[in-house]
Amino acid sequence: MSAITAPIDTPALGGLRRRALLGGLLAGSSVWAARGAWAQSKNGADADGRLVVLFLRGAYDGLSALVPYADPDYYALRPRIAIAAPDGSAQTTIALDGQFGLHPALASLHAVWQQGALAVVPAAGLSDPTRSHFDAQHQWELGIPGKTSGSQGWLNRLAALPPSTARGLGRATAMGVGEANPFVLSGAAPTRLVPRGGSAAKPGVLADEGTRYALLAMYAGLDDMSRTFRAGIDSRMQTAQGLSEETPDLSPMASDRQEMAAANNGAPPAQGLLLDAQYLGKLMRQDRSLRLGFLSVGNWDTHANQGAATGQLANNLGNLARTLLQLRKDFDQPNDVVLVCSEFGRTCAENGTRGTDHGHGNAMWLMGKRVQGGRWHGQWSGLASGNLHEGRDLPVHHDYRAVVAQVLRRTQGLSGKDLDALFPGMAWDPALDAMMRS
Repeated sequence: MSAITAPIDTPALGGLRRRALLGGLLAGSSVWAARGAWAQSKNGADADGRLVVLFLRGAYDGLSALVPYADPDYYALRPRIAIAAPDGSAQTTIALDGQFGLHPALASLHAVWQQGALAVVPAAGLSDPTRSHFDAQHQWELGIPGKTSGSQGWLNRLAALPPSTARGLGRATAMGVGEANPFVLSGAAPTRLVPRGGSAAKPGVLADEGTRYALLAMYAGLDDMSRTFRAGIDSRMQTAQGLSEETPDLSPMASDRQEMAAANNGAPPAQGLLLDAQYLGKLMRQDRSLRLGFLSVGNWDTHANQGAATGQLANNLGNLARTLLQLRKDFDQPNDVVLVCSEFGRTCAENGTRGTDHGHGNAMWLMGKRVQGGRWHGQWSGLASGNLHEGRDLPVHHDYRAVVAQVLRRTQGLSGKDLDALFPGMAWDPALDAMMRS
């Protein structure tokens, strides 16, 4: 199947692609250098936006949230957990267009889509192929794929950028609610953290850099156990043995629970997400210097009994939908944007326990008035085996950082130089140029 690209505005696209190519050919130069004039033309015009990042720890199943119901391979790959094609009933896909639809648990978001304030990039993510929660979450929060060292998360680097002079705004301050110590907020810039609930009372096992590197060192060998731990394939038993403080219960269900707890990395469960979002919104409305927000939620590692229209994943998606509606109310200014992300996706095919395993590409959601919503953006190549990453996963057609960069250019007033500092090595993705409204 040939690659499909969502309809995009094209008048200046050819020039942008030529400039992007030229930028890539300039050895030792910034990928922005070839279009410096364009990058500066709108810089500072819109710099008052608030960004909220909602991170789903454990790798959520984007193929259940954004259902490719028109692709027959979807139903062949998932005979027991696929979401039924739209037929108007409450337990089937809610059609968004002739190709994709929403999980029925996300039904309340259909109106936001129709209002043009919700969009999705169906095949985005971390370019590094790791299937380890530990590595992928760290690289995602660091903002540098393939790099496992570093002490400053990308939201902290964003807060540390020089303040914009547009509209007299000072330096943006970042805050997180729910998770005690998310790495994405770690670094030199001052941030505000509000842990809430018993599940957020202490940092996750990877929050402390020394602990994280000790774990990686323990599993740095070439033996089967180390390979399995790092790759995240069939790693439930190894995770339980390596991380349990006591002699673990090695039953399959206990191993699943312990791996999910490790994948959560201190993030609270979905049941408390709405309250965390309400609290974040209240604090950020009261203090306009708080323009960067972070929320996280765990329990998305659905190796077994994932469910279809109902079940554990559907319950999580229902909580997610309610949270997004709350965030839409609280972040309703012209340049406010909410991003929904995860460390990687899940396998296209279901496994033998009616779940899905660690994958690669995933659906990345955007919500806000500046978002060119009511449509999907970027490239989609379908689920035929020849188009899948390693024959099993969605490919990453779009670097998640390129999605974030589009948002930050339009709503935070960041220049190309700023984005180079924020995301080293990232290339601008012109296929996403129509993702945000002018």
